[in-house]
Amino acid sequence: MASTLSRWLVDPKKNPLAAIHKNTVSGRLRKYGLRYDDLYDPKYELDVKEALNRLPREIVDARNQRLKRAIDLSMKHEYLPEDLQAMQTPFRSYLQAMLALVKKEQAEREALGALPLYQRTIP
Repeated sequence: MASTLSRWLVDPKKNPLAAIHKNTVSGRLRKYGLRYDDLYDPKYELDVKEALNRLPREIVDARNQRLKRAIDLSMKHEYLPEDLQAMQTPFRSYLQAMLALVKKEQAEREALGALPLYQRTIP
């Protein structure tokens, strides 16, 4: 019951409030040229760091460029031009598949009783 309710709450196709929230987040990410996956912090969650290490260099470089551009625009109190905002795809994922694989491998290692690959400490 609770899992059905929670899935309904976050599904933008079924819940109109979730759709409004998704559109709001999409608009804010477009203003700075970011994608939703850019918001994951590799210093906070080491699984994200491992997933980023496994991605191709071009994808990681594009992520870093988007983050630098967003920081620059934020410091200048500006947004991307309207024509560039229209080209942005904020919910096109590049990290989720690799992150799911890393978490699956981590869970498998824990199930087998193996030592962790890295220590999970928050800086």
